[in-house]
Amino acid sequence: MAHQHSPRFLKIVEDAKARIRETNVEETKKRIDRGDKFILVDVREESEFAKDHLPGAIHLGKGIIERDIEARVPDLDEEIVLYCGGGFRSALAADNLQKMGYKNVISMDGGIRQWREKGYPLTQG
Repeated sequence: MAHQHSPRFLKIVEDAKARIRETNVEETKKRIDRGDKFILVDVREESEFAKDHLPGAIHLGKGIIERDIEARVPDLDEEIVLYCGGGFRSALAADNLQKMGYKNVISMDGGIRQWREKGYPLTQG
């Protein structure tokens, strides 16, 4: 179910990834299992989040995250792990949050697709 992304979209994602920190699905799962303290944010569309999402995730879609992040996460030093379908939208969102002054933002490369492929648990609804 790989998406075919346009070259211009891939170019802006590549540009964002040059400035952000990334993690992977396995490391995020380990951190959740250990009970590490961080805010897990699903940046997919509301309908995607409603179908299923990572346990403990909050929803702040890519279209509104910059508008609403300060109300949900006022501390600019708080660790935030963002994810989407595959790691592209979350990279773009991470880049923008850094521009807004958030200092500890990480994008989960591989997104929920790799999470599903590994059979990790999901929350329905």
